[in-house]
Amino acid sequence: MGRSEHTKGLLIAIAGVLILSPDALMVRLIDADIWSLLFWRCLLTALTTSLLLFLNYRSRFLQSFRAVGTAGLYSASTILLGSILFVNSLKQTAAANTLIILAATPVISSLFSYLFLKEKIARRTWLAIFCCFGGIVLIFSGSLSSGFLLGDFLALGATCMWATNLVILRSGKEVNMIPANVIGNLSVLPIALLCGAAPLQVSPQDASLLLLLGGLLLPVSFALITIAPRYLPAPEVSLILLIETILGPIWVWLVLHEIPESLTLVAGCLILTTLLIHTLLGMRAGKAA
Repeated sequence: MGRSEHTKGLLIAIAGVLILSPDALMVRLIDADIWSLLFWRCLLTALTTSLLLFLNYRSRFLQSFRAVGTAGLYSASTILLGSILFVNSLKQTAAANTLIILAATPVISSLFSYLFLKEKIARRTWLAIFCCFGGIVLIFSGSLSSGFLLGDFLALGATCMWATNLVILRSGKEVNMIPANVIGNLSVLPIALLCGAAPLQVSPQDASLLLLLGGLLLPVSFALITIAPRYLPAPEVSLILLIETILGPIWVWLVLHEIPESLTLVAGCLILTTLLIHTLLGMRAGKAA
């Protein structure tokens, strides 16, 4: 891989993470009820992603959706559940709690790959799994007194959904699964309506935030993060994605003055340090191989 391509991959990945980082803040800023928020967030994300797919595939646009097959439907179901759990978590617990728990997605995905795909796990990954679960337990213990426990469990549920999706994507990696993301987001809409969403009653301020979030930030960041591994090794992309775990709570702190609990900070340091070391060791092992 040439240096210019590597630099291009770095810039694409960093741009994707920077664009994604205000996601938690914007969800917290939107005053609309949770189901209306989910309705517009998922609808706008699906529409913009579909537009990007159409520009790429043109006459093969519909065929790209058929190509995802059964694996794509499984992937869509994890996106459906993960989206609902993630947004509800941000409304039920501190943003730092949600984002730090979500940071453990790669190692939980490794555990699921071991359980379902029978892939071997390196010793360093086992250690990373135990350390990350230890950090999650710390967050849970700190939430017992603050009333955030439900939101933490929702975040853990979302993490398991994203991790499961990574396993599904890995098992069907020869197929472009971005259409499955569209299907998953669209599947949220009827559920949101059944649960009482009132999409036409959102305020103009909320509508502008939702348009920015679902119509631009989420699909563009997702596209960039999906493109980055073409030019950059996957471990390096994972390393860059950790920036979002740091920036997300900082945006919330700067705008909403939400200060994380002390145990959350300790857990965050433990999980992020573990993931940093694990990723660097993985990169080193890859170069040696």
